[in-house]
Amino acid sequence: MRAICYHGKHDMRVDNVDDPKIEDPGDVLLKITSTAICGSDLHIYDGYVVEMDHGDIMGHEFMGIVEEVGSAVTKFKKGDRVVVPFTISCGHCFFCNKQLYSLCDTTNRDRDKTAKLMGSAPAGLFGYSHLMGGYPGGQAQFVRVPCADTGPIKVPENLTDNQVLFLSDIFPTGYMAAENADIEPGSTVCVWGCGPVGQFAIKCAWMFGAGRVIAIDRVPERLELARREGKAEVLNYVEQDELMARLYDMTDGRGPDSCIDAVGMEAHGTGLQNFYDKAKQAVMLETDRPLVLREAIYACRKGGTVSIPGVYLGMVDKFPIGLVMNKALTLKSGQTHVQRYLEPLMAKIASGEIDPGFLITNTYNSLDEGPDAYKMFRDKQDGCIKVVMHPHGAPAV
Repeated sequence: MRAICYHGKHDMRVDNVDDPKIEDPGDVLLKITSTAICGSDLHIYDGYVVEMDHGDIMGHEFMGIVEEVGSAVTKFKKGDRVVVPFTISCGHCFFCNKQLYSLCDTTNRDRDKTAKLMGSAPAGLFGYSHLMGGYPGGQAQFVRVPCADTGPIKVPENLTDNQVLFLSDIFPTGYMAAENADIEPGSTVCVWGCGPVGQFAIKCAWMFGAGRVIAIDRVPERLELARREGKAEVLNYVEQDELMARLYDMTDGRGPDSCIDAVGMEAHGTGLQNFYDKAKQAVMLETDRPLVLREAIYACRKGGTVSIPGVYLGMVDKFPIGLVMNKALTLKSGQTHVQRYLEPLMAKIASGEIDPGFLITNTYNSLDEGPDAYKMFRDKQDGCIKVVMHPHGAPAV
């Protein structure tokens, strides 16, 4: 089969690789109808994710048609159309029983190696390094899906791929980010980053009763989408002098009630802190650039909440722990417990409350354009906000 494979920093290729096979009775094999490039894939593309091997298959946002079913699978049959969470979760360990699916204790095949770095290991993830299980991803024509009875959700026939594909990651991620933000009716919510997760965090903030949403970015197309689709007040931090002072002015001197860092480890900014983080990251004196996280902590009102859906991988410098403590802030974070949200968010799509397809800007009916699409997405060229690929041509639905 054909698949987009990692071959080093800024080097993605479409390779011919072996077809996947059933390896466990709980597996299903999927024929991929739609797959996407995620912002967190760009951390791999930019060389910041360790334990990637040449030839590793990329991608953790995908859906498709069940081709083969393991003998222990009870929920699905051949021909079912499903969306697959990016987290691989067993459904019966201590953490899965608490619906903390991204913390599953059993599915990370690299748990011993990862625990040496983190103290313990999160769940296995599709297409995201040999610290997260080394599972082949879904930017391919076919994929093996372990723990199928816990993972995928069947898609109603009347919903299109474009409507439901993002249940695999970024829609639940934006929703959990808003949930973690402790939004109260009428709250002012500030979202840093108007990429795909940020756009869903904006929309979901309204679902939780926000009275006002402020969105921060530097890319005009993303800010316009946040304004038009997300009904947010937007700030371009490059054009905005004294961003923190502006946020305080907009909130009667208190700061936003809830702040969401939807950027993560490759944050951009202006001023000395931006150059400081880039220099230290370049020589590996810190692994992540926490500029946005610092800003969110600084801006958030006393007693407020900072929600962190943006991906961080290691160590950061100049973390303002004194502000966290003295302002009595609550910080919440984590990989998304996708399985917890699949049914309620599918219901919101089916009812017409939201159509996640609004985010798609670039569609390709093969994988061949994938390597160029990575570069275009990373460089924010031609208004690219979200890339979707159809490995077998345009889906029938």
